[in-house]
Amino acid sequence: MLEGALARAKPVVRWGLGHALPRTVLRREARRGDLQGRMVVAAAEGRELTGLFEEIREAGPLARTRFGWMTTTHAAVREVLASEDFRVGVIGSDGSALGRLVEWSAGEHLHPVRPPSLLAVNPPEHTRYRKLVTGVFTVRAVEQLRGRVQEIADGLLDALDPAAPLDLVESYCALLPVTVISEILGVPPSDLGKVLSLGAAAAPSLDLGLGWRTFRHVETALAEFDAWLGEHLDHLRRNPGDDLFSKLVAARDGGVGLTETELKSTAGLVLAAGFETTVNLLGSGIALLAGDPGQLAVLRERPDLWSNAVEEVLRYDPPVLLTGRLATRATEVAGVPLPRGALVTTVLAGANRDPGVFADPGVFDVTRAGARDHVSFGAGRHHCLGASLARMEGEIGLRTIFGRFPGLRVLPGGRRRDTRILRGYENLPAVLTP
Repeated sequence: MLEGALARAKPVVRWGLGHALPRTVLRREARRGDLQGRMVVAAAEGRELTGLFEEIREAGPLARTRFGWMTTTHAAVREVLASEDFRVGVIGSDGSALGRLVEWSAGEHLHPVRPPSLLAVNPPEHTRYRKLVTGVFTVRAVEQLRGRVQEIADGLLDALDPAAPLDLVESYCALLPVTVISEILGVPPSDLGKVLSLGAAAAPSLDLGLGWRTFRHVETALAEFDAWLGEHLDHLRRNPGDDLFSKLVAARDGGVGLTETELKSTAGLVLAAGFETTVNLLGSGIALLAGDPGQLAVLRERPDLWSNAVEEVLRYDPPVLLTGRLATRATEVAGVPLPRGALVTTVLAGANRDPGVFADPGVFDVTRAGARDHVSFGAGRHHCLGASLARMEGEIGLRTIFGRFPGLRVLPGGRRRDTRILRGYENLPAVLTP
């Protein structure tokens, strides 16, 4: 009886520590004027954040907050993300009483922001792990998917009714990345529908402050995906295919490959992060371009600029608002001394609006020189592994839909997501023809 009660308590504790408590504390501190609290609350409410970016920047290269430090300065963001003096992790992952409670309550299924996910491990584990993964997910290997991504985009657009209003997030922006991911993972056609639904359900696992119902929905999806992956891995070992995941299963470094748990974790990360990055990139890109006919006219005259347009979308409205690092030792960033254990929140979206790096940063300009200098994919050893895939999907997805439907018009009623770290559209109503 006690064992059952403890098992039921764990998800409640997990949600409380990971979502309910941070959300409550951030809201309280926001009311008191704390910059980090205000930033996270404003993001969840879909408010414009540019003014807050500048307020943080005016407070110095590292602004003090109730929770630590935060920065919107491009150079400081890059320094923190690339520094050996910082690690990924969460407060409490240090053997403290809080850390032991976090560890006790952890779920048994995979999770994209818990070890052994690449997002949550540090050297030397991260070095070995990433070497094996990057040996398979090379730029060249991803580029070989270009033709297939184009076929998928064309097929999705073929299925749309040009005369009927539709939600582009549901009908196109979400389906393109999750279909591509399914092919990367070697998902058989009979299981495609299952993975599509699990991908959409599991994606919010990357965010903070989820409500109880959403949290349980995400956990159920991750548990189902974990169970499906066990069977899928067995199938790939018996019947390896040409997909990248089959190659990762077979990959070895010094005769040693990834463990079952690491393979599952990589697949979960590919599913959640790969889905989130691209669905948000496509939705934001469509909204920005449809709302700026002048920029679209430039792209029609100069189609060679489509790749730069994707970089400008990523700079102007990145899929991820911020990320954090913990100092492993007393250190200094931008002349500001930091103690061991200091939490530094790097506001990626704010760094992308740094006027010291980007001229007229509040202007969306597909011809912008240096647009690729954004930090939307992070920096350092945790730079996004799927960056090249997201860029390719973004370029093909945006170029193809505007090439097929040049009169595409976004309708009123589009709603931003109420997430705190992830940025994008929940829905994007549109008509494809005038």
